[in-house]
Amino acid sequence: MASPVKISAIVLTYNEEAKIANCLESLTGVADEIVVVDSFSTDNTEAICRRYNVRFVQHAYHGYTAQQNYALDQVTYDHVLVLDADEWLSDELKASILAVKQNWDTEGGYKINRLNNFYGSWLRRGGAYPDAKVRLWDRRVARWGGEDPHGLVAIDKSKVKKLRGDLLHCSYAHIGEHIAQLNYYSQQSAKAKYKGGKRANFFINLFISPVFRFIVNYIFRGGFLEGFHGFVYCSLASYLTLLKYVRLYDYNVNGLPPEKEVKPISKSAFDKQAAEMVREPK
Repeated sequence: MASPVKISAIVLTYNEEAKIANCLESLTGVADEIVVVDSFSTDNTEAICRRYNVRFVQHAYHGYTAQQNYALDQVTYDHVLVLDADEWLSDELKASILAVKQNWDTEGGYKINRLNNFYGSWLRRGGAYPDAKVRLWDRRVARWGGEDPHGLVAIDKSKVKKLRGDLLHCSYAHIGEHIAQLNYYSQQSAKAKYKGGKRANFFINLFISPVFRFIVNYIFRGGFLEGFHGFVYCSLASYLTLLKYVRLYDYNVNGLPPEKEVKPISKSAFDKQAAEMVREPK
């Protein structure tokens, strides 16, 4: 039977001074509690967070999935809403979440479409949208799993519903930042696959997979309709596939390099000019 619930919002941070205010502002009035789990930021992230009614917790980073699961144990309420620091709620999504709080009608959780801003352009094609993810759920039903750096919340599809409205996402200020992020993601993904016993096939993974991904995203998913931004987005998605399997192939042959301290890559090396450039989609 449907019943009202209270929601705890979770946001992970590491040097997110340029974007965290936008994220927290969108959660104000929607979440009953906001918990920020910070990986010992060295910028003004903490000072900005403390301007809002949040609980600020610092915890060493040992991977995205582990950090998210740690955060799940810090909240007061069982129904959780998870955002990255470079994401914020659209007005329509806010209204949907407020309605769900009064009438929670699923045993699991809710998927939310994520609309990505790519260098000032909101992409709705090329595999960039709807990018639906479970971000609002009952923590008693599921925790984070999957491979780093992109964990997932595994809930039976029959227990997942869809919310109206978009989670707005804006990561990169410039191409250099994006390339650095791809390098980090490919490394973490390849390590997870290697530790899971997977091997890279030279022909299939290093040649076929990147080309196939570009063709699917650019042609069949309409990336070409997004013009310049669509071409670059699809090209970089293909490059990430290539880089991930090149690293895995290297690990298969030479083994993992010596482990170093894991540090999250800040998604918000976003300068003020770029932040001002971004507008909510119409």
